[in-house]
Amino acid sequence: MNLLQNVLDLDIAYIDTFTKRINTSWGYIFYNENQPTYYDANHAHIHKAPENPRAVIEEVIQFFNERNITPRFYLYNLEKLSQFIKELDSYKFGFEELVSPIQIWNKDIKNHKRSDQVTIEKVTEENFNEALEIECSIKEFGGREVREKAFSEEFKHPAFTYYILRYDGIACATACLFEHGNQARMESVATKEEFRGKGLIGELIYFLQGEVKKSGKEDLWVFPINEKIEKVYAKYGFNTAGKFVTGHAFLGGRSFKEIREG
Repeated sequence: MNLLQNVLDLDIAYIDTFTKRINTSWGYIFYNENQPTYYDANHAHIHKAPENPRAVIEEVIQFFNERNITPRFYLYNLEKLSQFIKELDSYKFGFEELVSPIQIWNKDIKNHKRSDQVTIEKVTEENFNEALEIECSIKEFGGREVREKAFSEEFKHPAFTYYILRYDGIACATACLFEHGNQARMESVATKEEFRGKGLIGELIYFLQGEVKKSGKEDLWVFPINEKIEKVYAKYGFNTAGKFVTGHAFLGGRSFKEIREG
């Protein structure tokens, strides 16, 4: 199985935990009417060129419009979808290309001594609200509108384990492990803006690597949102396995680039 298929399988398993999926002859439709503004939970997924692009586009537009959700597509293998992208333009879809690095941990455990100012604990019912406030404060995640419901659902799902980091006793960073079979994926690694620059992301990464090592999982993956974050993870033993140029087409709302820039 090639790298793209491995990555897609892991990504689909991840998305399946917080939304519904319809398998079609041309790809997938993901939807969650309780979270209409959560892009990952509401989109059509295409990685093979459809035989009838216009029919697929109209099917997706109708499906999402009937549910009052903005129609959007996530596109993979862009080099094979040029005609489909041309058709999307004729329907007035906005479109952006995104460079998506895929990184895998080299399994080296560094001899790292955690700062005395830092403690890390699992997210439980007792500290849930503290973790929620951190998640909702991160503009790159889409803010409260997106993360409030999504975080609650993920917290309840057995495939996710969330952690919260405290600096001098103050809750200021979160991260989670998503587990699927013998694979693990690091997600939602984030620090409140006023606590950035203190090396707290590294503390979380080292901790999660240790947890994966103890669990016996075969691989730990991370999907950084851009090449800048990719360089950060590279400092902590994550090797870039590939870079995929993906597409995001949408009939409304903001682009990913606009969300990440705040």
